[in-house]
Amino acid sequence: MAPRVVVVEADGGSRGNPGPAGYGAVLRDPGTGEVLAERSAAIGTATNNVAEYRGLIAGLEAAVELGAAEVEARLDSKLVVEQMCGRWQIKNPGLRPLAAQAARLVGQFTAVRFTWIPRNRNQHADALANAAMDAAAGAPARPAKRAAEQPRQVAAADSPARSAAHEAAARAATTRTSGTDPATTRTSGTDPATARTSGTDPATAPASWEPRPSFTATRLVLVRHGATDYTEQRRYSGRFDVSLSDQGRAQAEATANRVAALAPSAAAVVSSPLSRCRHTAEAIAAALGGKPVRDNDDLVECDFGVWEGRTFAEVRERWAGEMDAWLAATTVAPPDGESFADVGTRSRRAVDALLKAYPGETVVVVSHVSPIKLILRDALGGGDTLLHRLFLDAAGISVVDFWPDGGVAVRSVNDTAHLPSD
Repeated sequence: MAPRVVVVEADGGSRGNPGPAGYGAVLRDPGTGEVLAERSAAIGTATNNVAEYRGLIAGLEAAVELGAAEVEARLDSKLVVEQMCGRWQIKNPGLRPLAAQAARLVGQFTAVRFTWIPRNRNQHADALANAAMDAAAGAPARPAKRAAEQPRQVAAADSPARSAAHEAAARAATTRTSGTDPATTRTSGTDPATARTSGTDPATAPASWEPRPSFTATRLVLVRHGATDYTEQRRYSGRFDVSLSDQGRAQAEATANRVAALAPSAAAVVSSPLSRCRHTAEAIAAALGGKPVRDNDDLVECDFGVWEGRTFAEVRERWAGEMDAWLAATTVAPPDGESFADVGTRSRRAVDALLKAYPGETVVVVSHVSPIKLILRDALGGGDTLLHRLFLDAAGISVVDFWPDGGVAVRSVNDTAHLPSD
């Protein structure tokens, strides 16, 4: 059974700054202090700060592998904690991609808390990092301290016995992040330790609308496929390969003309492989001059399991309890189906791949309700409640800009002005 909460202790360093560098990360059970996983690696020549970020990233990746829902990340790097909490800007451009990578990992948990701890409370991760630095320098590795040498490490940060000064420092350097994002913006009149904040990157910019004259955003034009018979009958259509209806084909043509006007120089058209998306994407690609349509399996709709093809009313009648549980938590899947949490993991992976493949360009993404909602949830920094309050029409268009420094701007949501009236 996957642990619900894990503690990640991370450290990194270099001998020379820059110099031979490495990182270490330890994952613990918060109740017992048991070591659940360790990660360490030499990373060649790098700075202390780069190594610290790499340690955090390795720890978060390990927490994802363990299936944890919540994380407390403890580091002795004040800089990394403050930047991830959104209180310090990231002025070093070399750290921004690392912060963005860490932020995307944070988005895979329901909550993450960052806490600064003094180095003497981070000895296990420090020892792993030093062993990695030895390896980077070509020196004989020193033995890392094992978990048995410090079994009370996890509880120490929250112990009533810690000094008032340490408690104040830890409280000042701690933040809770909920939903899909770490803290990214400054909020006035709000406790930064509990604020829900927006964006997909940890505080690389002091305000979301700050001008970025030296950067070009990657723009994703998100298009829901045109209507199908299932759409009109309010049936669950996840992995069923349902074709566009006559209305859906008319919507696809209208949407193609709108996208061609909106993004005439789009670099690519990327689509879910299901035919209702492919046909919509092909109409758009033709309007853009015959661009090829690239399939991406991560953009496919949620698998609704035994609910596929049934109306909402039928599902409510036969699976009322399962439906209530599904609506209450994104981690719950329909019987024999897929949870929205899993769809969210796929959609984030798709976005990450597009940002890497098409930096500074415009990409048309044709997908389904669930992946598009989850992409918009992440971009807006909203919680899971947003998924039930955001309505996306068939053939609706949404536009999101992603800057390389981590900034995100949602330009429009569910634009349908181009669609023919019923």
